[in-house]
This record gives sequence, structure tokens and C-alpha cells, in this order.
Amino acid sequence: MFLTLTTTGTPDRPATDLGFLLHKHPGKAQAFSTSFGTAHVLYPEAEEQRCTAALLLEVDAVALVRRGKGKGRGGAPDAALAQYVNDRPYAASSLLAVALSNVFSSAMRGVCKARPERAAEPLPLRVEIPALPARGGPDLVRRLFEPLGWAVTVQTVPLDTQFPEWGDSRYVRLELDSASRTLAEALRHLYVLLPVLDDAKHYWVAPDEVDKLLRAGEGWLPGHPEQKLITSRYLSRRWSLTREAMDRLELIRLAETDDSDVEEIDNAVEAEAEQEERPTPLAVLRREAILTALRDGAAARVLDLGCGEGHLVRELLKEPRFTEIVGVDVSVRALTIASRRLKLDRMGERQAARVQLFQGSLAYTDKRLRGYDAAVLSEVIEHLDLPRLPALEYAVFGSARPRTVVVTTPNVEYNVRWETLPAGHVRHRDHRFEWTREEFRSWADAVAERHGYTVEFRPVGPDDPEVGPPTQMAVFTLTATASRTEKEAKAA
Repeated sequence: MFLTLTTTGTPDRPATDLGFLLHKHPGKAQAFSTSFGTAHVLYPEAEEQRCTAALLLEVDAVALVRRGKGKGRGGAPDAALAQYVNDRPYAASSLLAVALSNVFSSAMRGVCKARPERAAEPLPLRVEIPALPARGGPDLVRRLFEPLGWAVTVQTVPLDTQFPEWGDSRYVRLELDSASRTLAEALRHLYVLLPVLDDAKHYWVAPDEVDKLLRAGEGWLPGHPEQKLITSRYLSRRWSLTREAMDRLELIRLAETDDSDVEEIDNAVEAEAEQEERPTPLAVLRREAILTALRDGAAARVLDLGCGEGHLVRELLKEPRFTEIVGVDVSVRALTIASRRLKLDRMGERQAARVQLFQGSLAYTDKRLRGYDAAVLSEVIEHLDLPRLPALEYAVFGSARPRTVVVTTPNVEYNVRWETLPAGHVRHRDHRFEWTREEFRSWADAVAERHGYTVEFRPVGPDDPEVGPPTQMAVFTLTATASRTEKEAKAA
């Protein structure tokens, strides 16, 4: 990836001041390591009348895959080839935007201790990007940059100059010119609009991306005619984050119109009301109860069977006592979402060594599940048809045989307390059954007896005196006799 910034100057205001503004000396070629490659800053020309700074980003696509160990973006089997064969090393994208932010962070904030007056002064600027993905074509490029005062020259890149009949690619060559623009404004425009044009990001978009967008968009995004499109694409079309960003942008616009602060506009809720305690979600209570059971069992190596999108795995990673965490699910899509939410592709080496995700069905025995201290089946068994439960039982309790097994499942008796749940309906359309407390106890006692475990029952959530808790939990512990017999059998 390649991008150049050019300015012109006079003897009183030499163009080489660009080096001070970017905090990079024009007489040096510098290299900066990033999580996805190496960013080089160099100056093809540095004269009093004209100075050009170039950012060259070398993306190591193979290192990206190895660093994520196949667990990050593109970790699904159908995207295996796309991990290696893609346009990331060549075309401007969110990778280049992140590099701009990392390498020119002070310039993007408008900070320059050596030349503070120059940082606030508009400059004649020219930006050139030879290869830019533009999903929307030259028309969208103009719609994004021209309202910001840029003179836009955009040329579509043909698929192959030797075969013009093949037509144009989705890439363009872009030149932006402005007679009067601060460097910080220019960098913030590029930081937001490069990934918007690509309509993709190389990392999982978390809620903090809203704050990043509003910081970079300060002063120009609230009034941009394509504000909604920019916001949606920058946030990878995540509707909840887009709605939050749009609401906050509207508050900013209203505050600017009334010449007041955002806090004065956003005052519909009293401070006392904001401090009212909200009930803790049942999912949070369930994870807390599971963690307590695992701590009680002194578990260090834990299986999350049916891990879904990785909520429990994330909580386990927060506690160093859990030295090895394995998430298993039959759904490749769920595992892909889990890896993104856990940010496995950006996780440090030591932390990444503690966790792994793999596909597997709990209806079959799996040698990979053997030898762990504990296994968790959180809201899993009710998703299986009843005739398949014996297969799961044997795979977990008969084959894998962890020292502790934690099982949670809905208590159907509590359903009458859910005002929004129609009578006779289960809590989720994929639930094959929901048990009463007696049914769950009967199943758990039988499983424990067949496989050499003891079982303890614990409530999760408010324990209603009439219908019990919303979630019921069984904690299975391998008996000393069964454990000793297994050790003797292995020794023999």
C-alpha cells in the first residue's frame, strides 16, 4: 500500500516544515512495526518549495494468518484460501488507515511542539493513492470527498490493460487537492473514509469504534451529506453501533445549532434516574455461578462444550487460574464470531496460548476432549432431541470424563414468571425440551450413578419459593473411587 502527502512552501514558510508536522525527519527513511507488517515513512522530495512524504505499508498476509492461528477473520474453512490470496498488501484499506493513525498519531491530533503555529495553519495539500478499493465507484469517491472541500481526480483502474473488454476493476487511482487544509483535518478524513470506501475492516468492530469515529469526524462528519452511509460502513454495518453513532451525531448537530454543549442538550434523564440499579441479566448470573463452581473444583484446564459465540470463554480468560481454555461448538459460524469477539487475531502470544476453539459434535466421542479438569455444558442439553441425550452423556461423562462437569438448563416451572412468554411456549425456538426441577434432578442423578460421579444442585438467579430459580445447575464431581480405578486401569 502506498500513499503520498505533498505540500508547497515559501522561504518564510518552507515546505519542509511538513517533517515537523508529521514528526518524521525528511532526511531519514524510517520503519515502524505494526501488528500486520511494517510501515515505512520516506520523503521522495524535500525542498523549500515542495515536500512530499510517503507512507509505504508492507503487509505480511502470511504473518497475519499465523498470528491468528486460523482463528481470526477468515478463519472459517470456506475462507481458508482468502486468508492468503487477497488485496490487503496492495490496496488502501483499514490496514492503511490504522497505520496512518499509529505512525502519524500526533499529526492527526494537530499537535506539534516544534512548530505549533504551523500545525494550526491551513496548508496547500495534495494526497495521492495509486490503488484504492472503491465499492461504489468514482461517483461515491466524489460524494465523500468533495463536500469536504477537496478537488477530486479519480481514475478507474482497468482489470487488465491488455484486455480492455474485461472492463474496469473496483479499484481507483485517487488524487485529492486542497489549497487550504490543515494536516490534521486531511489525516482524519483519510482515516475514516479509506475503510468506508473499501466497505470492510480487517478487525472485529467493537463498541469503542463509535468513539474513534466521532473523534476523527469532529468538525466535519455531523454536517456531511453522506453521514449515514459513512457511519454504517465505518462500523461494518452493525446496526446497534450505527444507531448509537447517529444519535450522538444528532446531539452534536443540535448543540452546534443552539451554540451549547452536548451535555446541556442531552439532559432528559435526571442524574438520580441514571444511578438506579438495574437487575443483573440472567446470562451474567449464569456465568458467575459457573465460574464459582469451577473455582470450587480447583479447575485449571476447562472445556466449554457448546461455547457458541464465546461469552463464557471471554470470562474464563480474565482469570489467570484457568491456564487452558477450549471452546467447542458444532457451528463454524458461531466459532468465527467467537474468535472475532475474543479478538484472537490481535491477542498477545502468552494469552493466545491459553485458548483454542475447534469444531466438534457432542453426539460423538472425541479424543481431544480427554484429560481436562472440568467441562461446562451451559444451556446446551435442551437444544438436543431427547433420543440424542444418551450419546452426549457418554461422550462427556463416559469418554472425556473430566473431574468436574457443570450443566445448566432452563427451569420450565419458572416460565410462568416471564410476562412476555406466552403460555405453553419454550424460551427459545430451538429448544427441544425444557425440564422441571424434578425431571432435571432425575436425569442428573441417573447420569451420576452410571458414570461414577456425585452431583450437587444449585439455583441460578432469584430462587422463587413456588417455582424455583429461572436456571437450574448441576455440578458433577468424579468420585475418588472412580478416579482411582481409572488410574489403576491406565497403569495396568
